[in-house]
Amino acid sequence: MEASENMSSLNFSNGFLPNDLIIQILSKLPIKTLFRCKLVCKFWCRLPSEKYFIDLYSQTSSKNPTLLLEIICTLRTRSSYICVDRFSGGLGVSLDFLNDRVKIRASCNGLLCCASTRNRGVYYVCNPMTREFRLLPRARGRAITRCQPEYEATLIGLAFDPKSWKYQVALAGFYRPFGRRPHDQLVCLVLDSDTNVWRRFVTCQYDEFTHMNRNQSVFANGLLHWLTYSCSHVLALDLKDEVWMKISLPEEIVAGGLVCRVYLLELEGEVSVIQMSGCWMNIWVLKDHVREQWILVDRVHLRCIRGLATNAFPMCQTSDVVFLAAQRKVLTYGRKDKVWREVYAEQDSSTYPLWFSAHAFQSTLFPCNQGDFLE
Repeated sequence: MEASENMSSLNFSNGFLPNDLIIQILSKLPIKTLFRCKLVCKFWCRLPSEKYFIDLYSQTSSKNPTLLLEIICTLRTRSSYICVDRFSGGLGVSLDFLNDRVKIRASCNGLLCCASTRNRGVYYVCNPMTREFRLLPRARGRAITRCQPEYEATLIGLAFDPKSWKYQVALAGFYRPFGRRPHDQLVCLVLDSDTNVWRRFVTCQYDEFTHMNRNQSVFANGLLHWLTYSCSHVLALDLKDEVWMKISLPEEIVAGGLVCRVYLLELEGEVSVIQMSGCWMNIWVLKDHVREQWILVDRVHLRCIRGLATNAFPMCQTSDVVFLAAQRKVLTYGRKDKVWREVYAEQDSSTYPLWFSAHAFQSTLFPCNQGDFLE
């Protein structure tokens, strides 16, 4: 169906350019520029709120991924945020509209899940580009105890499906009686954007996670995925059936042990892991969840970034480009032209390493402040 048919309700005629062409041009603009263009006419004003255009904008922006960096400075009380793409460098982003001090815990298809640092157990789902947000309900009405996963959730995942315009938030933590070590019981809470109610279930499961891999969750095929500390398997949560499962990693990765570094990413709707071993970067994709079939799709030599390879961490990727965050630089590798580029450099020496709080991101117009989305 053409754009003019989807937007027929606007009854706009330009006289110079067809509507389809105007829509295609506007879908490639940055969101801030697009919102300024709303002053041109009623047609352009309504366009960012139309379901067809929101879907089109998401499809277009997915081809231009960005890396969302939280710049944490030891000399400042508040963090700053920068979106880095492969063309125009860094663009400042603010989360001040939340009126709270927050920590980004998950990112999925343009939406963020943020945790309040002032009030434990308080979470937001927001779109930083449109400045819309939803404050999630507390999981329980009674006082928070250390036995609840929302107090100090080990894992936080955000699953946003652009096709259905629905999202789910998952909190998972290990049952810990006060003053004792955690038990091997994984308590999980899942919230659906339609019902806005938490569902709770408990599983006999125990795994360890580092700071990095517990914050790198990947949503694909209806599952949320996390890489375990041992780098021997991926822990996946089936959001529909509320079941946890383990997916073994390729034997080549497991055999590498502590010699290689492994990172969990998403690659155009599929689960991917990137293995950094010696002077090589190997990119694997999970083609079959049931059979645990992994395919090696790319193998890159790191000789061109020899001085940065030991502290460069893959953070997001597409079939065209891979973003890597280092101590104070962001690099990209073009998978087609095989060219390395430096796209961002942080000058402040008092900041935390850029890979410490970096998230895959893309610009989107999807609303997140309403329980029932546009039809």
